[in-house]
Amino acid sequence: MTSPPLRAATIEVIFDRRAIAVRIEALAAEIANADLENLIVISILKGSFIFAADLIRSLHEAGLAPEVDFLFLSSYGKGTASSGTVVVLRDIEIDVAGRSVLLVDDILESGRTLAFAKQLLREKGAERVATCVLLDKPGRRAAAIEADFRGFECPDAFVVGYGMDLAHRYRELPFVGRVAEA
Repeated sequence: MTSPPLRAATIEVIFDRRAIAVRIEALAAEIANADLENLIVISILKGSFIFAADLIRSLHEAGLAPEVDFLFLSSYGKGTASSGTVVVLRDIEIDVAGRSVLLVDDILESGRTLAFAKQLLREKGAERVATCVLLDKPGRRAAAIEADFRGFECPDAFVVGYGMDLAHRYRELPFVGRVAEA
């Protein structure tokens, strides 16, 4: 059985490809100056995979050589709002005990996912867990967490593109945009 087609939609660009690239270079420089020794970058899947890939390449250009792993968490399913419950679908493989970790996520909204992941890594013995998000929606925070590094403050809209989706669509877009029904 195939998914029903979505109604035609227009995507309004909020952050274009160039603005994202420039900001990621600046983030990499900030992170490189943050004294995160013996660094492991852990990307929270699925939404952050494009941001994490670009950030990791920029970290290399900034002189860092972090190990990389992935944490697959879910709190949205196919909807546009968090369920409030975070589930680990795939855990990390690297031992983080005594290491600095940079936890990378696409968007910090309610904060539940990032807070959950940060606590999970602390429980695994990470010496330091810093957080980096592409987008920050501070008006939607339900958990007491702020990003150590953030790309942009995001308007209060459901966004797609640059790895973020709506029912598994629009991840491939090279920009971040808002869905406007046609």
